[in-house]
Amino acid sequence: MKLRNLGLGVGVMALALSLSAGATTSEPISDQGMARIQKQVRHELNMLPYANVFDYMSFSVDGNGIVTLHGEVTNPVLKSDAANVVKRIEGVERVDNKIQVLPVSFFDNGLRLRLYRTIYSGPLQRYSLGVNKPIRIIVNGGHVTLVGVVNSEMDKNIAGIRANGVPGIFSVDNQLKVVKS
Repeated sequence: MKLRNLGLGVGVMALALSLSAGATTSEPISDQGMARIQKQVRHELNMLPYANVFDYMSFSVDGNGIVTLHGEVTNPVLKSDAANVVKRIEGVERVDNKIQVLPVSFFDNGLRLRLYRTIYSGPLQRYSLGVNKPIRIIVNGGHVTLVGVVNSEMDKNIAGIRANGVPGIFSVDNQLKVVKS
């Protein structure tokens, strides 16, 4: 009886090992699978509770299920949370987390607040509605990068001009994209 149970246990273990070995040889993901993974990654990153207008995260997915996270965040927890939620998505084999945590700086925090008030007031006030702001304000050592989307070339230029007018800024890199709504 014990010998038969041992044989059954060895057979089950061999089956489990063969299944796990088959799972590690990943096949390229179909276009539908890629679209599903991209949609879920975008959703999960947008649902992170500590993300705000001063954080920017982007991602890329390759054909083998490897997700690469990019961007800059102000909170170190956000970097690890982003990787953790993406790891749990079905079809994601590995996460390469290249998100940079911006250094803590009272000077930069003051600039962030002044930039927010300046950019999201006046002619660009309509962009301040909603939870996920379309214009992201990244400040690193007094250097400002504007990323996100706006409705017109004029709005892009206004955002850049208003950001340049805030005292204490060394440079402004306006990377806003114009997208027709």
